[in-house]
Amino acid sequence: MSFDHSFGIEEEFFLVDASTGMLGTPSLDRLMDDARAKLGEVVTSELLQSQIEIASPILRSHAEAREVMSSTRQRLSEVVAGHGLQIVAASTHPLGVWQEQLVTEKRRYDKLMADFRIVSQRNLVCGLHIHVAIPENVDRIDVMNRAMRWLPVFLALSTSSPFWNHRVTGLLSYRQALYDEWPRSGIPDFFHDEVDYQAFTDRLRAADAISDSSQLWWAIRPALRFPTLEMRIADVCTRLEDTLAIAALYRALVATLVANPEMGKERSTHTRRLIDENRWRAKRDGVKAEFILETCNEAVPLAKVVSDLIDACGEQIARLDCGEALEPIERILSEGTSAHQQLKIYNDSRAAGDESVDALLKVVEWLRVTTLR
Repeated sequence: MSFDHSFGIEEEFFLVDASTGMLGTPSLDRLMDDARAKLGEVVTSELLQSQIEIASPILRSHAEAREVMSSTRQRLSEVVAGHGLQIVAASTHPLGVWQEQLVTEKRRYDKLMADFRIVSQRNLVCGLHIHVAIPENVDRIDVMNRAMRWLPVFLALSTSSPFWNHRVTGLLSYRQALYDEWPRSGIPDFFHDEVDYQAFTDRLRAADAISDSSQLWWAIRPALRFPTLEMRIADVCTRLEDTLAIAALYRALVATLVANPEMGKERSTHTRRLIDENRWRAKRDGVKAEFILETCNEAVPLAKVVSDLIDACGEQIARLDCGEALEPIERILSEGTSAHQQLKIYNDSRAAGDESVDALLKVVEWLRVTTLR
């Protein structure tokens, strides 16, 4: 029987005051008790009290993913509503102010604050993480190395963080720019294999730099607790259908790389730097980005890169029955991501004469409605 590449989805949300749309400061212990009573252990707190995360169970089809994630967003919304709150899916809050946020009281978070100081205080961002299972006989680092060149694609298709501290940043994923402040983030190096990766992890642990490999916050990594390859580069998507499309494309890519061990194997001294250059273009330009490929010196539009990737993954897309889940990608490429829509609302409002704060409030209202649409 062929490997099913089961997968999981983790989404982080902001908690906002239901009456104002501003970031909320809940009675966190009561909220988490209520959330876990209704949803179980799929709900977890985050570093800052104005954020919350949901993690799916193991998923085996994209129809199941749609049902589970839609239901979980809705049920979480019902729980937080009982505390005067709403959830918002965006990687930055347009009116969020990092200096005003409260840290969740946990020993782990106390250690993060002690180690990373203002960097951790500024971590007012939400992300989307996708796990895809890898067969036991396949080295996850080999697949990771070969997948890395496509990571900027997933960022470009997911951007949802154009604002920071009440300002238009000029970037579509300010979250990625902020993550560059953290150590052990961004695009990882090319490790030889899982043994080599474990040796690096052991070295950092021995030096008391990390407690375990979960503190390697790279854009992609082998998961610590699961036999998966975890993609972490994506912004959280306001529209659930965009989340599901990105999960489907990543799952198809991983399955294709496993089925074709030579795919993506070629690399040079330029490869990692080109990936990082394309990541910059993705966080700045989103779906309008043009990527630099090793096969030519011309910049290639994202739409062409995505089309070629989908073609390359065609056999696995059919096998995993995820063609329908991929359909929103065409709309994303033509109309843009959440970030594009947020900026359009803001710019239209300003052009109509609204003050900046009023325009940002309209953006927040769109985020509130669209998160649960």
